[in-house]
Amino acid sequence: MGHGATECVTMTDGTNGGTVAHSREPEAGRIGGGGLGIAYLDWGGDGDPLVVLHPNGFCAGMYDPLASRLSDRFRMVGIDLRGHGASETVTDEALLGNDAMADDVLAVLDHLGIDLFAMLGVSLGGGVAIVVAAEAPDRVRSLMLCEAIAINPLERGEQHLAFEGGENPLAIGARRRRRVWDDRATAEASYGSRPPLDVLHPEVLTAYVRWGFVDRPDGTVELACDPETEASIFGTSRPNGPTYSFGRLAEVRCPSSVLYGSHTDLSPEWFDAQAGTLGVEARVVDGGHFFLFEDLDRADRLVRRALA
Repeated sequence: MGHGATECVTMTDGTNGGTVAHSREPEAGRIGGGGLGIAYLDWGGDGDPLVVLHPNGFCAGMYDPLASRLSDRFRMVGIDLRGHGASETVTDEALLGNDAMADDVLAVLDHLGIDLFAMLGVSLGGGVAIVVAAEAPDRVRSLMLCEAIAINPLERGEQHLAFEGGENPLAIGARRRRRVWDDRATAEASYGSRPPLDVLHPEVLTAYVRWGFVDRPDGTVELACDPETEASIFGTSRPNGPTYSFGRLAEVRCPSSVLYGSHTDLSPEWFDAQAGTLGVEARVVDGGHFFLFEDLDRADRLVRRALA
């Protein structure tokens, strides 16, 4: 077998069309990046390296079902962005910039000896992926952005002015998020019954709950990502956040794709502006902000097409 993970020849039937996948248990690791512990999952294999970056508040493990489907083509490596998943907890907004997260990504890849790689980023992960591609143009072979949070500075300023009291409602919601649950099954049942996570494919939701929570001594489970971390990222007006990523788009040299959901709750103009800067046409996919995680068979096809 190739690098990293342990492979199980379990055959699974995809819920949305019968895709047969080889279940591959990832190898978990952690390095010291910028003085912080940065965790990663390496699904192994002999395919071309594909680095996947998750949305704000989530974790690399949510890509596990997709990694299984793509194991014949890619060696997938997912990185828990600082403050997320099994990476070290960070709540200081000054340490949560997209530039610092991009440095963490490159440090993990250096540790793994991966020189050339494709990248897939969703939401926050897309904003960080842009910076990685700009910082390391000779290493990134191709880039797939799904509702990447990279915003023109003028639009970002207008957005903040529109918030009552100047605070992003997503940040307010994150701070109210329930931290501790009786067990993973209870959390999964609750998340799966209401927006926004009820749209996730069941396998993705299960994977998120598996890796996105930590066990407590009393038997309960707690969110791996501190709600304050999530809130700080949503509410940031620092120059190394979404506007910083947008400014780095012009430095991206690799073949790139920009996709967004037909029912997105964000501004389609953001994604059209990203695509225009990259010299491509944005593609609309049926679904919402998390469209990539709604239909795994479709996600399989989208990734293969975009990163061929």
